Amino acid sequence: MSIYQELQTRQKENNPIKVGVIGAGQMGFGLISQISRIPGMIVGGVSDIDQTRAQKAVEFYKSEEILKVNTLASSDYREVIQSSNVEVVVDATGVPEVGANISLEALNSRKHLVLLNVEVDITIGSYMNSLFQSSGLVYSGSAGDEPAAIVELYEFAKTMGMKVVVAGKGKNNALKPTANPDTAAAEAKSKNMSAHMLAAFQDGTKTMAEMNLLSNAIGLVPDKVGMHGLDANLDDVAKKLNLKENGGVLDRLGVVEYVNGLAPGVFVIVKSDLDPVNEELRYLLKVDESHGDHYTLFRPYHLASLETPITIAKAVLQQDTSIHPLGAPISETVTVAKKDIKEGEKLDGIGGFSIRGVLETHKEMEKNGHIPIGLISGEVVAKKDIREGQFLTHDDVELDPSTTVWKLRSLQDHMFRNK
Repeated sequence: MSIYQELQTRQKENNPIKVGVIGAGQMGFGLISQISRIPGMIVGGVSDIDQTRAQKAVEFYKSEEILKVNTLASSDYREVIQSSNVEVVVDATGVPEVGANISLEALNSRKHLVLLNVEVDITIGSYMNSLFQSSGLVYSGSAGDEPAAIVELYEFAKTMGMKVVVAGKGKNNALKPTANPDTAAAEAKSKNMSAHMLAAFQDGTKTMAEMNLLSNAIGLVPDKVGMHGLDANLDDVAKKLNLKENGGVLDRLGVVEYVNGLAPGVFVIVKSDLDPVNEELRYLLKVDESHGDHYTLFRPYHLASLETPITIAKAVLQQDTSIHPLGAPISETVTVAKKDIKEGEKLDGIGGFSIRGVLETHKEMEKNGHIPIGLISGEVVAKKDIREGQFLTHDDVELDPSTTVWKLRSLQDHMFRNK
């Protein structure tokens, strides 16, 4: 039985999946609205630090939902998570510290957790996934985000017996490493976005975090720190993302990567060592022998929070995920200064004025003493002058050990040490 058929059955039985959404911003509001059109699923509660925003989302939902649903609106995420009218929680906040607290509360309340918060997932996801699994609960990233959309293509290819040599996405925004909420303000307003969110897209942090999440889920690694980020299109991406000896830019295959030119799509590049399969691929993909033996499988869209209900349904109906860490962290998004920072200066977080994220392997992070960007939370202060473009180490800043995300990251580091 398909997920859609199972949802229809839940609808007929008047036993809908009960969803709690934390964060009623752009993504959260879109998700809440979409659920009003999905059979066998209701919104049982909405929380946002802005009570007015939570109430607005609930009122819109009630105006569209055909069922009589008593949907809670609250500024306290714990009230929604603990509600008997919620069985699966969606974190749509995008803030590591908030996400850490939501994760703990969902675990304690024995609720499945679906994340539209890549930032917390790349920081403590390995640890939280192990805790949720041990408790018989689902911990999952969301369908519709690029990482999960790429996993769909990756598993599709692997199920056919293909070798995946590159997995990646098109970048939606031109890279502006020093972007901040002020420089992003006008465009953010025109797009009805948070300026901090847009800055995190523009400065590259979001792309790094997304490929970090993908790396941790499928085991592929960045070819170099920060990836290549070259310009490419559907016709030449497989040629460019090939080994250097074959005319490409890569030192190795089996990597995650992003390109400029394929947004808003995602892709995997595959190969086969079987001549009959290569012949079939050339025929079906309408390319000739000059194309080479690497082939691009491309999905030209990802629908972000509008696809999240698929993950919600998988979690409740099938005890399954859309994307989750394999185990110990494989890659990390580490902290880089995007301006000169003075000794004693407090650093703000993701999408702010001080720092951006860059992808590297977990081994590289440990070797260099770099700091995962999700730990720049709470009261983080520079211990010395820091130059723009500098990778931050523990010698450079004093982290805040009172934050939940710091405590959980410490437990994760302990759990997976030497693994």
